[in-house]
Amino acid sequence: MRIHRQLPIRIGTRGSELALAQAHETRNRLLHAHPVLTAADIDIQVIRTTGDKVQNRPLSEIGGKGLFTKEIEDALLAGTLDLAVHSMKDMPTEFPAGLGIVCLLEREHPGDAFISPKAATIAALPQGAVVGSSSLRRQAILLRERPDLKVVMYRGNVGTRLAKLAAGEVDATLLAAAGLHRLELQSHITSIVPYSQMLPAVAQGAIGIEIALADTEMAELLAPLNHRETEIRVSAERAFLAALDGSCKTPIAALAELNDDGQVLFRGQIIRPDGSETLEAVRTGAPEMAAMLGRDAGEELRQKGGKAFFDAAI
Repeated sequence: MRIHRQLPIRIGTRGSELALAQAHETRNRLLHAHPVLTAADIDIQVIRTTGDKVQNRPLSEIGGKGLFTKEIEDALLAGTLDLAVHSMKDMPTEFPAGLGIVCLLEREHPGDAFISPKAATIAALPQGAVVGSSSLRRQAILLRERPDLKVVMYRGNVGTRLAKLAAGEVDATLLAAAGLHRLELQSHITSIVPYSQMLPAVAQGAIGIEIALADTEMAELLAPLNHRETEIRVSAERAFLAALDGSCKTPIAALAELNDDGQVLFRGQIIRPDGSETLEAVRTGAPEMAAMLGRDAGEELRQKGGKAFFDAAI
């Protein structure tokens, strides 16, 4: 298609190595989809967010998921960016008026990677081992599987967390397998945690592209990049999160997959922060029902858990 808009196209991203890798992946896919564009026609701009500035406190204490998006979304609304590239697991379920995700790149492996110089799996860790994680979901599941473990808060980008592990600050950590693959750091993975033991975070491994919804030309440029299966799966998981009014204070896990006959298989969990109780809902249905399946599962767990369950996360 012919490009009528003013160039360069301005991509907004956080400044971590992983965020930059995702922005470059988006740029490369745009170039491939539209040969009329050149690398000089796409400009990647780093925006430092509140979540990047505050590294010494858990996200749940300083405001949750929106901390990684607000400054970038402000730039989209101001018209100083044309699109923003996000890790979908960091995205709130609601967007500022006029903004939205219009494209999802093909999802990487959504699971969690276990990394340790001392054990091959979570089960093989020594009694009382120290595991670093900033994720309440991972912390809760670790304590459910191994109540003897000491789980400590562990913020920082991928490189920082791997360096802390190498320095012996912790005995093990868990990171998204997708991020390690995108950074070509998969050699650090000791093992992939099976879904039966640890369901992923909602939309883990998926990259979303956010724009001003009035920018229809940008939406058309991005349309060839959208991966339909990823869109189906992420829609179920995010509908589940929205039904639970999920925040960073509630350990929530979910995974939607397409089985061999093309049906959606959805599994969602809520976990008490101390790992003492897990509630799970499972749904299957047609792809066009994906969001409804996730929403229905979330409503079931909201009713099952009741106020006491969610109050326990505060």
